[in-house]
Amino acid sequence: MNKQNDIQLSEHFTLNEFTKSITAERLGIKNEPDYEKVQAMKQLCREVLEPLRQHYGKPIRITSGYRCPLLNAAVGGVTNSQHMLGEAADLSVPSEAVARDWFQWLVKNTDFDQLLFEHNTRLKNCWLHISCRYNRRRNRHQAIFNYKAR
Repeated sequence: MNKQNDIQLSEHFTLNEFTKSITAERLGIKNEPDYEKVQAMKQLCREVLEPLRQHYGKPIRITSGYRCPLLNAAVGGVTNSQHMLGEAADLSVPSEAVARDWFQWLVKNTDFDQLLFEHNTRLKNCWLHISCRYNRRRNRHQAIFNYKAR
């Protein structure tokens, strides 16, 4: 791990949580954000992730945060993914009931751009995708409850 990954983005989240990727490690991809993308991740933490963490009082696990363009392509991400801007994170949820609860709380209490309750019926799992626009761009508050992932 390089020194950059030791950066604390907020009280409960580190840069390492946002950049760690098994796919990047396996393929030898350097998934290292620049300064602006780190600032975007800090804003995502401040506006969305920390409020969620503070409200529930339990750790939140990020399964996919920042993705450099090469990593985004390797995992099949869309070409305009907010993950590449440092504006998005996918959150592991312990159950569908918890995901529903988090979804409703985030809609009512945070300034988010996009919130997707994603599920993969083939793999029988679900997660939340959350984003927050950086650099004074207005958030859309787009919430899609039943988003079918590829």
